[in-house]
Amino acid sequence: MHPAVGKQLLSKLQHWGEELGFAQVGIASIDLSHAEPGLLDWLEKGFHGEMEYMSRHGTLRSRPSELVPGTLSVITARMNYLPKNTPTENAEWIQIERDKLSDLDRGVISIYARGRDYHKVLRQRLESLAQKISQQIGHFGYRVFTDSAPVLEVELAEQSGLGWRGKHTLLLNRQGGSMFFLGEIYTNIPLEPTPKVQSHCGSCSSCIDVCPTAAIVAPYKLDARKCISYLTIEHPGPIPLELRPKMGNHIYGCDDCQTICPWNKYATPSGLEDFDVRAALMDTVEQKQMVKGVSESKKLIQYFSWTEEEFEKNTSGTPIRRIGYERWLRNIAVAMGNALRRTGHTVFEYPISVGQMQIRKALEGKTQHPSALVREHVTWALGDKEP
Repeated sequence: MHPAVGKQLLSKLQHWGEELGFAQVGIASIDLSHAEPGLLDWLEKGFHGEMEYMSRHGTLRSRPSELVPGTLSVITARMNYLPKNTPTENAEWIQIERDKLSDLDRGVISIYARGRDYHKVLRQRLESLAQKISQQIGHFGYRVFTDSAPVLEVELAEQSGLGWRGKHTLLLNRQGGSMFFLGEIYTNIPLEPTPKVQSHCGSCSSCIDVCPTAAIVAPYKLDARKCISYLTIEHPGPIPLELRPKMGNHIYGCDDCQTICPWNKYATPSGLEDFDVRAALMDTVEQKQMVKGVSESKKLIQYFSWTEEEFEKNTSGTPIRRIGYERWLRNIAVAMGNALRRTGHTVFEYPISVGQMQIRKALEGKTQHPSALVREHVTWALGDKEP
């Protein structure tokens, strides 16, 4: 492809991307050989935990042309996901989110999971972007991805100038913080890579310091086995005893390393309705003393009371549904145990609050649950000894 044609196509790609709701579009080289040693070392240390697919695909992640034969370049894109009514003035949303962590009677769901499943949103829009390219240049070979295959998404995004890798391993952008999703189009079109950007983390270690479970074992190195997002979503079995008290009231995912990051004061809300908060997942607070449109977490006993049918209905179309009802109850039981232990002593310390009494009653109602996994975490939550 002639360089002038490539530049013209890139300009069109960026325009089409904006029309489709993407915040930025770039082009990455398929040479990721520099990232392969780090990937193999991460796998060798077992930091991927029980995500067996990570090791199964091995170096396919760092070799795009082996994953999709014929790939010559990768079109990368990022899409903001903060709900469109998020109060971003003076970064007010950040304090609101961090305040949720101290309200132990309520469960905290990661921001990205409160709306429609991003896999569906990005995949459809990446397909639409590919169709626009096809209309412009004719038939071409491509395949779209968004957190759905052995792809080094952050590495490709960094190589294409969408941002830089933060010390928490997520991508950071000066205009968008880290509150966005990433997607890719592997293509057989030879395109000139867009320029990389410099890192702007400096000496900051806020994300490392704030992590409740010390999962960020060193700058740019994450031990997923300790990460609350991994524990509540990917981990299938019992949550390690020593990590349960550190999980607080997180019941799906964790945003702690993001809400503490100074760059997220520049995070921009999405213009798409897809990422609006689902009413079934959160309560909308419209009181005068509250910021209009802010979503409040439901009480743990509300989430815990859902039947399996209610769980399926209330999480339909969201990322949460894929963890299943059993893990949902497991996660909430841990948060309930932490709510009962809020004083740092045993769960039998008196006097206990009305909220604690309600939590205890809800837990006792599931001591005979048919799932051994749920029973084990309920028993721990009601126990009189710290792990």
